[in-house]
Amino acid sequence: MEPYAQHLEKHMRKVVIDPVTRVEGHGKVTIVQDDEGHIDRTRLLIVEFRGFERFVQGRPYWEAPVVVQRLCGICPVSHHLAAAKAMDVVVGVGPDGLSPTAEKMRRLMHYGQMLQSHALHFYHLCSPDLLFGFDSAVMKRNVLAVAAEYPDLAYQGIMLRKYGQEIIKSTAGKKIHGTGAIPGGINKNLSTAERDSHLKDIDRIIDWSKASVDLVKKVHGQNPDYFDGFASFESNHLSIVRKDGALDLYHGNLRAVDKDGEKIFDQVEPADYLEHIGEEIKSWSYMKFPFIRKLGKRKGWYRVGPLARLNCCDFIPSPLAQKEFEEFRAYTGGKPNNFSLHYHWARMIEMLHSAEMIKELLTDKDLQGTDLVRMGKKTHEGVGLIEAPRGTLFHHYKVDDRDQITMCNLIVSTTNNNEPMNSAVAKVADQHLEGKKITEDLLNYVEVAIRAYDPCLSCATHALGRMPLKLELRDTRGNLIHSLIRGASGS
Repeated sequence: MEPYAQHLEKHMRKVVIDPVTRVEGHGKVTIVQDDEGHIDRTRLLIVEFRGFERFVQGRPYWEAPVVVQRLCGICPVSHHLAAAKAMDVVVGVGPDGLSPTAEKMRRLMHYGQMLQSHALHFYHLCSPDLLFGFDSAVMKRNVLAVAAEYPDLAYQGIMLRKYGQEIIKSTAGKKIHGTGAIPGGINKNLSTAERDSHLKDIDRIIDWSKASVDLVKKVHGQNPDYFDGFASFESNHLSIVRKDGALDLYHGNLRAVDKDGEKIFDQVEPADYLEHIGEEIKSWSYMKFPFIRKLGKRKGWYRVGPLARLNCCDFIPSPLAQKEFEEFRAYTGGKPNNFSLHYHWARMIEMLHSAEMIKELLTDKDLQGTDLVRMGKKTHEGVGLIEAPRGTLFHHYKVDDRDQITMCNLIVSTTNNNEPMNSAVAKVADQHLEGKKITEDLLNYVEVAIRAYDPCLSCATHALGRMPLKLELRDTRGNLIHSLIRGASGS
């Protein structure tokens, strides 16, 4: 952090957005301007502390898949499966030793999670900005306004999410915080009644998912230059990919590419992630700053999530999503896509892929199998990686001879995107706030950039619609220049 005294020589004012709205969790943004409106520095600060890495210690290893999913009420399946995959290694099975029924049930659960999460983010949180404009009236920045003017779109968003949640319920036992995945396998298969119930609606879900991709392309086509330039910057990208380079949201090895698409590393096994990924700690945030060790802390930061996954993979193994992927790649001439708002485009392509994979899995008879759990020679350490809706998720555990967890390291998806989100805030400040009087409408531009990453800032809570936000402008001596409150009673 830069010393406070260095800024006393010139008058500064600090703009605070607290909390950032329409994201999962709570964080705040600070923007420091001088008297002429020039941007001095910006920061996205994460103000919550979860502590799961500590209090999971001492618990028996088989509790981990159930305990750690309490990190999040939006993507608990991701934590549930990542922990289960790590514990598969501990019980001597590993990712390749599961029964076909266990692996496919877990995949179905995960695709249901991707479908419902992507639908929630796009339709409930981001569609107001895309449909009404970034500087639209405050009262229109919510899903209720979307439902009023675009009832068909709102209905599709709600039903897409509902379908994904029903898939999760059938595979995990509950829509939120289920127990389906256990070390070495699963605790239930899919009944024929559950299968038939999901199959009758899947074609409509696929159609709506395809329409969602088309909607993003339509919005982009209305002002492509603005859409492409907003909060965009070159970066490295990281995700897991299948051994043949295909997109695989459930299992694979790590691949990282630079801004030009050159591979930084490829096919890194989950157990070896620490040889390639480091974590930097900064005093002003509870969230760590991961980086690629080979490139160092300054140049080694990277993006994860839908945009990064489509930049890292070679193809998508489902026909409709593959066709959209080819158009997505062609837009940048085959080079990585570094346009931040294209996260929405990539996210909808993934939602389409998830719907296609759900249909394929539902017709697989292995889901009615009875070989649910396998065990092998127990080990004392396991790493589980998965592509959560928001990006690559790392779960790493050590277990002692008494079956108790002694070490836990989690790199959550949004943690991987920490530096990119800070860069996005800085980019928006430079593009839209530099030299201007900051207004409430302009502050939404900052939030639009952050929302593109679909961050789960605490991986526990969810903020929707208008939340109380107090904005204060102060000089470096702490004197109040101006204040603005939104979302409070009577405002």
